[in-house]
Amino acid sequence: MTASPGSGLPGPYGSGGGGANLADILERVLDKGIVIAGDIKINLLDIELLTIKLRLIVASIDKAKEMGIDWWEDDPALSTGARRAELARENAELKQRLAELEERKALEPAKARKETRDRRER
Repeated sequence: MTASPGSGLPGPYGSGGGGANLADILERVLDKGIVIAGDIKINLLDIELLTIKLRLIVASIDKAKEMGIDWWEDDPALSTGARRAELARENAELKQRLAELEERKALEPAKARKETRDRRER
């Protein structure tokens, strides 16, 4: 559908001189950032059954970091550095548990020998 000048109807997308194109709009949104927030509540007879809070932030990575948002850097599913750190922590915990088990195992025979010796002396 095309509009004739003066008909009052909008022209097709991308036509006209003053409009911004999609790339310009996206650049502005990413540069400034945009927050969309909303709550969904489901009530039955004034009893709240379900509440869903939605928060959406659209911004460039640089703008997000500037705002103090960098949760993706610590998420192992999104960051290889975070995954490596998580694996290193798990590895250290497992080594510690293994050392404790080996120490306990080494002490058990000595304890059993002492109990046997104590029984013989009685």
